[in-house]
Amino acid sequence: QVQLVESGGGLVQAGGSLRLSCAASGRTISRDAMGWFRQAPGKEREFVAAISWNGVGTRYSDPVKGRFIISRFNAKNTVYLQMNSLKPEDTAVYYCAADYGLGMPSNYLYDYELWGQGTQVTVSS
Repeated sequence: QVQLVESGGGLVQAGGSLRLSCAASGRTISRDAMGWFRQAPGKEREFVAAISWNGVGTRYSDPVKGRFIISRFNAKNTVYLQMNSLKPEDTAVYYCAADYGLGMPSNYLYDYELWGQGTQVTVSS
């Protein structure tokens, strides 16, 4: 079964940090661009960060730029999202996603073919 499984979410105080992981199984993601998205209650799913298949290219949404870092370890078939200086407005369910093929990191939701189930991140003020 091909799937992405996120972990590392939880409750943290404002100013704190969390590290999310996204582990792939049933498929190697070493040639896929990977992305993180988030969805807060009552809001649409929005782009957070993305990384190219080889880790050289990255892109971030403006709200998280300078605070979040996306990385990957292809030997472990895993992608990470280091989240620092967290704010209450970062509260959301965070999803990782795979964009098949050797593409550039995309901020477009519909470029991604495979999605995880999400992990909840709650930042208290």
